[in-house]
Amino acid sequence: MSLQLYLEIASYAFNLIGLVVCLAGLTLVQRTRHRWPGYLLAVGGFLIAAFPVLYQMLAATA
Repeated sequence: MSLQLYLEIASYAFNLIGLVVCLAGLTLVQRTRHRWPGYLLAVGGFLIAAFPVLYQMLAATA
């Protein structure tokens, strides 16, 4: 099995984990003291969720 097939299988897990991390970051943003770490956590969660799609886009160009 290729890496592409494993990535397609794991895309649901990446999306769920990324969604939870992003929501945790956005919850942290609501508190005025913790704005920047919350923004960074939300962006990190988005990148985790988008990793399978980004990998497929970059692999297609190579």
